[in-house]
Amino acid sequence: MVIKHNVVAVPARLQSSRLPNKVLADIGGMPMIQRVLERCREAQGIDVVVLCTDSSELQELAKSWDFPVLITDENCSSGSERIASVADALVGLAWEEDPSCWDPALRSKRLSHTAVINVQGDQPFLDPLIVTKMVREFQLCESAPAVVTPVYRLSADTIHNPAVVKTLLASDGRALYFSRSAIPHVRDVDPSEWHRHATFWGHVGMYGFRGDVLAGWDQLPHSPLEDLEKLEQLRLIEAGYTVATFQVEGTSLSVDTADQLEQARLMAAADLGDP
Repeated sequence: MVIKHNVVAVPARLQSSRLPNKVLADIGGMPMIQRVLERCREAQGIDVVVLCTDSSELQELAKSWDFPVLITDENCSSGSERIASVADALVGLAWEEDPSCWDPALRSKRLSHTAVINVQGDQPFLDPLIVTKMVREFQLCESAPAVVTPVYRLSADTIHNPAVVKTLLASDGRALYFSRSAIPHVRDVDPSEWHRHATFWGHVGMYGFRGDVLAGWDQLPHSPLEDLEKLEQLRLIEAGYTVATFQVEGTSLSVDTADQLEQARLMAAADLGDP
């Protein structure tokens, strides 16, 4: 099963509970969502970058920036659910074909030979190289993995921060579990010293899905672990999917609060050489 096409899907909505309209916030003279889309377009090996949204305002803006848009239901509970709801259309854009014309066998082939990379719309400083590496990870495998996600080494001061998502890795790089708690637990050692006994990995909030896996998102069984940790990737783990990982140097800033938005603006000003 070889990946032949790659599409980046950027889910976005205006009604963010913590910071409404954040994707339209000005960062360095450009709306945040435009910065994300433009950075995705810089990645190598991508056939198309698509905005997936329930907002007609975002739809019109993205079209003016020359990005295709797919309209989704406003009741989607997560970014993965949002892009999964239009999985066929995303794959069709990558293949430049109309999915409504596919027979079942052709649909299955198109989905399984396409990687859909989910990039959140609140990462204005996303490194395009991470998207490029995601594409390469799919290409390196003789059989395309179900899901691929980047991880990074955690510093000692972030291991016990519940806002930082941790990934427990097997020796072959598979993700065994994701948690807001520090994993693995280092028995009989003070928690402040755990970093001296094990490597702790953080999770970058980006996923590459094989198209057929994404299309079956709404068929995945209910995940009690997802409910407990509030981490959607645990639904995949509980359903038995293999989540492959690759290492990157660090995570990029995600804007969820007013303080993080101010931080993003300061970072943009520094990049532009402003005083």
